[in-house]
Amino acid sequence: MDGKEDKAVLKEEVEESIEIEEEQRKRLIYRTGDLPPVRLLALFTLQQGLLGVAGSLSVSILVAEVICARDDQQIKTQILSATFFMIGISTFCMSTFGIRLPIFQGAASTYIIPLFALTNLPEWKCPSHEDLVKIYNTSMTLAGKGTLATPHDIIFPKLQLISGSLMAAGGVHFLIGVTGLVGFLLKFIGPITMVVAITLVGLYVYKVAVRFCETFWAVAILTAACGIVLSLYLAKTSTPIPAWNKKRGFYIKWYPLHQVFAILISVVIGWTVSAILTHADVISSDQNGVGIYARTDTHIDVIASTDWFSLPYPGRFGFPSFHAGVFVSFMIATLMSILDSICDYNACARMCYVPRPPDWAVNRGIAVEGIMSMLSGGMGVGHATVSYGGNIGAIGLTRVASRGVFQCVGLLYIVLAVTSKLGAIFVTIPHSVLGGCQIITIGIFIGIVLSNLQYVDLSSTRNVAIIGISLLLGLMVPHWVETNPDGIKTGSEQVDRLLQILAANPSFVGGVLACFLDNTVPGTPEERGVSSNTKKDTTTVLEEFEEGLEVYRLPWVPEFIQKSWLARFIQIIPGPSQEDAKKEDQVLPHHIDLKDT
Repeated sequence: MDGKEDKAVLKEEVEESIEIEEEQRKRLIYRTGDLPPVRLLALFTLQQGLLGVAGSLSVSILVAEVICARDDQQIKTQILSATFFMIGISTFCMSTFGIRLPIFQGAASTYIIPLFALTNLPEWKCPSHEDLVKIYNTSMTLAGKGTLATPHDIIFPKLQLISGSLMAAGGVHFLIGVTGLVGFLLKFIGPITMVVAITLVGLYVYKVAVRFCETFWAVAILTAACGIVLSLYLAKTSTPIPAWNKKRGFYIKWYPLHQVFAILISVVIGWTVSAILTHADVISSDQNGVGIYARTDTHIDVIASTDWFSLPYPGRFGFPSFHAGVFVSFMIATLMSILDSICDYNACARMCYVPRPPDWAVNRGIAVEGIMSMLSGGMGVGHATVSYGGNIGAIGLTRVASRGVFQCVGLLYIVLAVTSKLGAIFVTIPHSVLGGCQIITIGIFIGIVLSNLQYVDLSSTRNVAIIGISLLLGLMVPHWVETNPDGIKTGSEQVDRLLQILAANPSFVGGVLACFLDNTVPGTPEERGVSSNTKKDTTTVLEEFEEGLEVYRLPWVPEFIQKSWLARFIQIIPGPSQEDAKKEDQVLPHHIDLKDT
């Protein structure tokens, strides 16, 4: 009996010594200015870094196809390495010196559309197999999949034209930001224009997602389903985590671990299933089919053949040149990327529960993007960098809005670019897994863009008509151009080509039409969603925001510079004319304890 009583007493003591702590649900687990512990910082960095791989790979592959380097693995690896390098520098600079929000800078998806348009032009068509046979004067196969590798004297001139034109467009991009022209454009570009233009981008990018998912739909759907279940269906549940310390002993901490790492867990599950299906030979191994890209052993040889270290540098593919047609195409993409970035800045601010970015912060972010675009052109990546909406969507899922995470993501991509062996690992991720991630991230991004309609009066027939007509024509006109490539005839071949490039861009068609109608059809500022007279009391502001405008300020810029004449001409710091911003900054809570939210 004494033994049973001793066991019962011991059991009660053990149960009393185990504490169960439940993490209170907060709007954000880590705010913009917070830095997670190192053990979590590494996982957060890896998760956000993986999200940008799919978009970066797709744009890099497209650039390789445009310059006829589809079967040249060496050039494709060099372009991808330079892309990773620019992603790292751009992400770090944007989160540190630019807008200073947790934003990932990836390969600009808005440049996919003009690059597609280039492939329809005669001078940009790649040589056929018969042409290559004549060039080499042999029938010998020099590359895999029964094709001949295109000579470098055909590839490099195309890439040089793209690079020089991109540098010129990047210079204009920078001037738009540093001169404050962005603020002038925002007077005419309201929520209606943003929603139409960026929604058309998202609807067009579905083609890229399909190219990844169609390699093996089952794995893509499984990956997406895992992310949806972990992040949405289980959003209000927590994971029990055993913990111990000297002061409290053994205790159980409830933490939303599955939601924080939903994307990362989904990638691991999809990758593991792909490896099993590859080993069982369920996924097709046909070299001529798309299923080959869903296998885990397709690109495994890339790791062995890649050098350990490779430093990208400007002029690697020759001295940049210039082409007016390419420049016009890239200027369209530049304007769309600026519009995309402005929308992303506002979406990220809402996700981080901070005020909308003031004009000087938006200007600085656009200026930094312009500098990065010029540097990208010099590096020969063939595309600019722009903020990624998918990573903003991941912030909403994980509730981790730390700026430090994205600074580490930038450093991670630089390391991957320099250490080619590590960067090559990302190439081995099955395309179907990346497609499943895109289903989640692109879908959430489109939803975030549509949330801008909350500022618009949707009960107004004016607004509904503008949105509907612009979206419809934004889909109709590019489809007509695609089915009627010779439908535009003005008598000038160059004018026809320019108009064809413009009309084939759904964002340009829908965005320009929406902007024109929104600024010409009578409507009140409140009806259009551009009113700046709406004032909130202190209580409402305290409830809405976690941090104030201090998140956008450069802490190392002395106050005397902000009050100098320089700030009046360089619209990237809060100069003496921004009194309203200062007053608003004083109203907003600078330091809010997360326990109180």
